[in-house]
Amino acid sequence: MDLRVSIESNLPASLPVGSATAIFCFGHCFDRHQSVDGLELLVDGAAHRPAATGMPRRDLFDWLHRGTAEDPEGRSYRSGFWATVPIPARDRPGRVRLEAAVRLADGSTDVVPLASIEVTERRRPRPWKTGPLPPGTVAICMATYEPDVALFRVQVESLRKQTDERWICVISDDGTGSDRFQEMREVIGDDPRFELTRGGERVGPYRNFERALAMAPPDAELLAFSDQDDRWYPDKLERLREALGSAQLSYCDQRLIDPQGQVLRESLWQGRRNDYANMASLLVANTITGAAMLFRREVKELALPFPWSPGTQYHDHWLALVALANGEIAYVDRPLYDYVQHFAAVSGDLIHGEPSGTADGSRGLRSAYFGGYVPRQVQARTLLLRCGPRLTSRKRRALERFIRSGSSPVALTWLAARPLRRLVGRDETLGGEVALVRGVLWRWLLPLAVGRAQLPGARAYDASFPDPPQFEQPRLRRWRAGS
Repeated sequence: MDLRVSIESNLPASLPVGSATAIFCFGHCFDRHQSVDGLELLVDGAAHRPAATGMPRRDLFDWLHRGTAEDPEGRSYRSGFWATVPIPARDRPGRVRLEAAVRLADGSTDVVPLASIEVTERRRPRPWKTGPLPPGTVAICMATYEPDVALFRVQVESLRKQTDERWICVISDDGTGSDRFQEMREVIGDDPRFELTRGGERVGPYRNFERALAMAPPDAELLAFSDQDDRWYPDKLERLREALGSAQLSYCDQRLIDPQGQVLRESLWQGRRNDYANMASLLVANTITGAAMLFRREVKELALPFPWSPGTQYHDHWLALVALANGEIAYVDRPLYDYVQHFAAVSGDLIHGEPSGTADGSRGLRSAYFGGYVPRQVQARTLLLRCGPRLTSRKRRALERFIRSGSSPVALTWLAARPLRRLVGRDETLGGEVALVRGVLWRWLLPLAVGRAQLPGARAYDASFPDPPQFEQPRLRRWRAGS
């Protein structure tokens, strides 16, 4: 076959009935013997124009062109495309069809099947093992993987000492070895408030927290996240419940300590403004840590399933955005737990600037786009789909502006100007927009640069996907490191 079209990015294997989402599609499209004049992605027949087409793919060109007849004219080099497409909610099980409508130079149009996503009945969580939960019960959702057992014990004991006793704890383990998993069981003992489950395959922190949240009993009115290695103060749940009021989510400050218990920072917010009401700022740079949260069941139902997007994903960023899209957020201005800093933590060591174990990968403008701008665009599109009627006009405008900043000079100017807000004391993003703008400018300028070059010199320009993209916002990184 002369025409080659493929999606290379990971897509969800299934989606639940009644839940809309947005997915990022990255792939290539070229014909061996003629040029491609147009490309649209079809979702159940509805056409969507890609954000980029004809982008340089050095990896694909090298693989297909070198020493083969697969790509005699080198057309694979200008074959890259990507798009963030909406998947509307379906009211019954079935399949979502993804296709490409390709218009060729000879005037013909081919429709090529790309993928299908199964839509299944939403899984109902199992009731709690001891029966219906009392009203107001908090389901604490903990995600674990090879925890330091001593730190895990401290965390479990801090839950047992909560002054608010209306809680249970579901623990989703992501494939801890048998010996250590047994030690975890011994820490929990026969305490009926805990349920420890080992997942079937390793999915990483983001999906493991999603799994833990999905495990929470359906009658749990409130939910909280727990890390495997922190220490909650006895009144943490009590104070967060008091602060919640009519808000969708409440959260607290935290004290940063090392594994030996030495205090490294009395408050997380030294050197950065804490803003939890501005949708654009929260989208650019999260301010709400997962273990600091208490949120309502409605937030859980809107958040699941978590979006599929490239780069390193964070469950707390997504939950915070859903809560703000759905209503208001409340803050307790005092530390209610100790956040243990060490290299093996998901977010790394914030004080000493040590990266997390998921932070390897290429840096640069490509990563700023694919690992910075695109994941936030996917989140924004998913929020519009799931929370549309609940969004205020101001929050909706912020999300729409951010999405348009990938293609509109006016919207990109708005994003680029946001760091100037620090002149009036609004420095909650610490200029995190700058890295995002640089990524978008890379995407805009790349076709112009390639268009002025000829092969093989053009091969210096590349839109191959960085795997994984390592995205950094420099001032935020320095703030985490305390400098």
